[in-house]
Amino acid sequence: MIDNLQRLPSARPHAVDAGLAAALFACSLPGSLVTLPGHDPGIPWWPGVLLTGVACAALLWRRCRPRTTTAVTIVCATAVAALGYILTVLLLGPLMVALHSLAVRTDRRTANTFAGTGIALLVGASLLVGPGNEPLVLKLLGPTAWLLLPTSLGTVTRLRGAYLEAVQARAEHAERTREEEARRRVTEERMRIARDLHDVVAHHLVLANLQAGAVARMLPARPDEAERIVRDLSGTTSSALRELKSTVGLLRHQVDPPIPSTDAEDRAAHPADGQDGTTHSPGAGDRTTHSPDAGDRTTHSPDAGDRTTHSPGAGDRTTQPSGAGGRTAAPSDADKPPAPTPGLAQLPDLASSFQHAGLAVSLATDGDPRPLSAGAALTAYRIVQEALTNVTKHAVTGSAEVRLAYTHDRLVVTVVNADAVRRSDSSSPGGGGYGLMGMRERAHSVGGRIRMGHRPQGGFEVVAELPVQPYRLEEPAAT
Repeated sequence: MIDNLQRLPSARPHAVDAGLAAALFACSLPGSLVTLPGHDPGIPWWPGVLLTGVACAALLWRRCRPRTTTAVTIVCATAVAALGYILTVLLLGPLMVALHSLAVRTDRRTANTFAGTGIALLVGASLLVGPGNEPLVLKLLGPTAWLLLPTSLGTVTRLRGAYLEAVQARAEHAERTREEEARRRVTEERMRIARDLHDVVAHHLVLANLQAGAVARMLPARPDEAERIVRDLSGTTSSALRELKSTVGLLRHQVDPPIPSTDAEDRAAHPADGQDGTTHSPGAGDRTTHSPDAGDRTTHSPDAGDRTTHSPGAGDRTTQPSGAGGRTAAPSDADKPPAPTPGLAQLPDLASSFQHAGLAVSLATDGDPRPLSAGAALTAYRIVQEALTNVTKHAVTGSAEVRLAYTHDRLVVTVVNADAVRRSDSSSPGGGGYGLMGMRERAHSVGGRIRMGHRPQGGFEVVAELPVQPYRLEEPAAT
């Protein structure tokens, strides 16, 4: 019910205005009969009621024409004061409502101007032609207080409404900004993971492809060399699996919930006494018989006195690893921990991995090495990795050079191969492939820059300039 009453002014404004005007008009009759104690009314009641009725009728347009409505009510109230009526709230009600509506729908200056004009006219009319026996305090303070009150309340209402609108606008803007920021971060993270997957897959698959081709060529004539390359190929695929595990693991933001065990599984894991098929008889000795064919049955026969029989079910068979010393099997590549984030310290290992593919990589450093941020170090590693992979794929060469030059605020990474690229793939290094695009994005993400292109003396060159200090993206200014 309270909600319906609160929605009524906005749902049916004309009915509300008509009811308000009728209520104020009903108050005008007793208001025109008010006199000072011990004095009879010197004027009839109907002129005051008539003028108040005109002011009440003007209130029907207070929403669409607040200035006109306020002007009409001021004129009617001034006429009532000039006729000699005592200005009480019963006669000033239409003017008070009009001033409140004016203050709500206009600015403060307009509301104060109309209020000041009304106070001046009413006080002047009361002093000049009002009843002489009325106290001066009532003539001065009465109209002033009754007109300033609705004006102040209307101004406060308008300011509160403007404040709520501003808060709502800021909330909507913040919500839109939050959604846009979330979409931007998701896109950046997706592009970063795509770059990492491309770098890992392209690098290791190229090396694996070259090593597999070398095995196929060397196997008939040089089986020993082919066997060595196969071992290197196994190391390449293992490294690829570890890096893929580390990269894809970033996509797992939550841990899978544990699977509840059934009652049968609990009984199998923790058998009660007398239900695990074990019989123990104390004795002085111990003899153990192991027969895996029968489901791993163990018998302890101590001089015919201590016999222990263990016969788990068929699904509870234990397989012992073969070996003289009881060695356990080595964990698989999938069980190994994820590879650490690569950086400049892993460049020698990266260079040695290309030797198995027939590419000799030389590393050189100019200047005093300085510590880099994790992002810059990873970017430098990935740029060198992608550049060397492109050399292996597209260049007819057996060597490449990687040079790291340190300055006071930057690290310049240069990867050069001296020979020309293959004619069939000449468009690949300078084109817009995902590898080159990823190198540009990586360099720009840490505040660096990169240039790539063919050298005048032959070959291809990649030069990346990365900042030594951590780079911070500039956040857009809040509006």
